[in-house]
Amino acid sequence: MSTRNISSRKEKYLALAALDYAGKTTNELKKLCRSVLDEGMHGLCFSPYLEGQNPGDQISEDQIRRRMEIISPYTKWIRSFSCTEGNEAIPRIAREFGIKTMVGAWLGDDPEINAQEVENLIQLANEGYVDIAAVGNEVMLRGDLTEDELLQKLDQVKKAIPDGIPVGYVDAYYEFAERPRITEACDVVLANCYPFWEGCDLDYSLLYMKDMYRRAINAAQGKKVIISETGWPFQGTNLEGAYPSYENALKYFMNTQKWAAEEDIEIFYFSSFDESWKVGAEGDVGAFWGLWDKDEQLKF
Repeated sequence: MSTRNISSRKEKYLALAALDYAGKTTNELKKLCRSVLDEGMHGLCFSPYLEGQNPGDQISEDQIRRRMEIISPYTKWIRSFSCTEGNEAIPRIAREFGIKTMVGAWLGDDPEINAQEVENLIQLANEGYVDIAAVGNEVMLRGDLTEDELLQKLDQVKKAIPDGIPVGYVDAYYEFAERPRITEACDVVLANCYPFWEGCDLDYSLLYMKDMYRRAINAAQGKKVIISETGWPFQGTNLEGAYPSYENALKYFMNTQKWAAEEDIEIFYFSSFDESWKVGAEGDVGAFWGLWDKDEQLKF
């Protein structure tokens, strides 16, 4: 092959892998990342909890509205995770800012809370505040419910909300291939894709995520697939070859947004704000997934 042909292919090769960051200083990466953010993104996972708050605490409309105002210039959609303890106000407030909503009912191992979550999701949908209804998040991965229990909840929501609102379930991308009954029950497949949590080196992370997405597409059998979560932590302990760092998080964010724009992939990036309570469940990296820090300052 001639040298000319190799060089003419170089641009395409880099587009397949990731953006080329060779030789970029941290400041240059920050500026690049800011320009990517300013172009806007499809979706952002909404982090409502302030420093010192934990799930179980009541969150106020004021804190939701303040954070919504911060992120509203940059995203078309937000994703919420619960419909109780004040979280039910998130989709209503998003509407004030013209933001579309993927609204989640958090399902765990408490039947009473589950019933309230589903009831509130149905109410919000019937009031016109829900664009996509997400019934449960990683329930199969955690083992909180059986397949039959989750299917009953999906069916309950489908029957109770307007026909035009797609109903789905959120889980790790591979669960949809392993649980065809659940995939069949979904109008839309909501796949969490985290190269970080599978120990993937940043250099290969975009290709790895593309493969995760392809596997979800195959499992979906023609249904729409949305990446309901992906992200990279800014600091913390490494997981095998996956290293949290400021520069790695910036690169991962930019790679993800570039791919989403090129291939018209709908992605909800995780996350909007750092939340310190997450360290318990996820180790020290848990507190550092936000594009904004715990004090609501943009990181770049």
